[in-house]
Order: sequence, then C-alpha cells, then structure tokens
Amino acid sequence: MLVNAKDILKESKVIQFNINNLEWTKWILEECNYLHKNVILGVSSKAINYMGGPNTVFLLVEGLMKDLNIDIKVCLHLDHGKDVNLCKKCIDAGFTSVMFDGSSLSMDDNIKCTREVKEYASLFNVTVEGEVGVIGGALPDALAVNNFVLKTNVDMIAFAMGTVHGYGHMDINWTLLDNVKKNTNVPLVLHGGSGISNDTLKLLINHGIDKININTDLQFVFSKAIRRFLNMNSDVYDPRVILGSGELALKNEVKNKLDVLDGRCLD
Repeated sequence: MLVNAKDILKESKVIQFNINNLEWTKWILEECNYLHKNVILGVSSKAINYMGGPNTVFLLVEGLMKDLNIDIKVCLHLDHGKDVNLCKKCIDAGFTSVMFDGSSLSMDDNIKCTREVKEYASLFNVTVEGEVGVIGGALPDALAVNNFVLKTNVDMIAFAMGTVHGYGHMDINWTLLDNVKKNTNVPLVLHGGSGISNDTLKLLINHGIDKININTDLQFVFSKAIRRFLNMNSDVYDPRVILGSGELALKNEVKNKLDVLDGRCLD
C-alpha cells in the first residue's frame, strides 16, 4: 500500500532507502516485503532526472508494487528537493511525501518556501520534511529547530547534528539531539546514516531519531559486488547479468540496516 510517511511513522521507526534505478527499487521492495518491514523509498532530484522524471519514478514504484504483490506500507519520498516547483511536480505525479531542503537559504526564506510546499502538500495528504542547518556543516540550536517546526507545520524535521552525506568524519552532537527531541513534537530524521555503525544507529534511535536515511552504504556494497563479478567474468556483456550480480549484496545490506530497528546490531 502506498501511503505517506506519517502513516508509517505512527506505527514504528523506519529506514529510508534511496533508489537509483529499477533494480534497486525492485530489490529493496522485495527484501522489505520479505522481512515485513514498512519502508520509505527516497529519491533525489538527480536520481529523478536519471530515471526520466517524477511520473516515471511514480509509475515504476506503483507498477512494481502491483507486480510483486507488495503488501507492506510503502512511502515514495522526494529527498532533498531544493526547488518548490519540483516538490509540487512530485506531488502531482503521485509521490506521497516530499522534502523541501532550504538549508542553503536564509532562515526566513527557508520557512517561507517550506510553508508553501506544506500548504500545497496538505491538499493531497502528502507529508513534508523540512531541514534546518547544513548536513556536514553548521549546526542549528534546538530552539531554532523548534521554531522552524512551529512556523512551517512540517510533518518531520531533519537538522544538522554532526553527520555527513556519504562517508566522512562525523561528530554527533548528542546534547543537541536530546534537546531537539525534548522540545520538538514531530518525528526526527537522520541524514547521513551511511558509514555509521549499527551500534551507533541504535543509540541514535534510542535518543529519539525516528527515520534513518541510507544511500551510500547501498552504493558501496552494490558497486563492490559488480566490480568483483566483472573482474572474474570479463566476457559477460548482458546488462541484466552484470547489474544482477549486485542483488545479493544490496539485499544483505538492506537486511543489515533493518535489523537495527529490531535492536539487532551486527557490527
């Protein structure tokens, strides 16, 4: 069932796995369905362009859910939408959740644009994620995060807390996280979830994180598996076989991350 993020988060914590092509979308859906775990499929603006556009992405997800008999709850979410019009286009295409990332704007402009997206999304029962601070950069204070939530009425909030996108040095500000959790009454989102140990991810959940975003970890194991396959099978040219060589590694990483939600840290 395709639902918005709120419908999933009211039941449990959740991991957002970003999708980059048909194969990833299919495998993530299959593994989450097999494990009976609701999932948020995140898709960046670059991935949307690569896959053909918002309508193509929506129809791909909708079609796979039907053909694969997916019976878990699935949310299709625009990740880091930096343009109000793109957010609206994704909503019009059928996305059930969008993120407006105004972290590069002034706080006033971030609030203004996020509120515009929220008002439009509310017409279609679509959830909205906002962001305060710069992931991998400047951290906000807890009052600024709470003020942003109150002024925009977002359904969930991402904020810089010392993590980074991709792999890099992290210095998580636990005090900031605890203060935001104490003062902000919406689900909290962790960006830059890749490269963090499962034990630390579990600790982040215990400190109040409700949604964990994963992309780079999947890219790493997927590309590593394909390189290994091609090094051993240089005569293979069928793209389905080449891409398919990364399926097991990707599914294993999806399971590994989902185990965190059950408290099973496998590091």
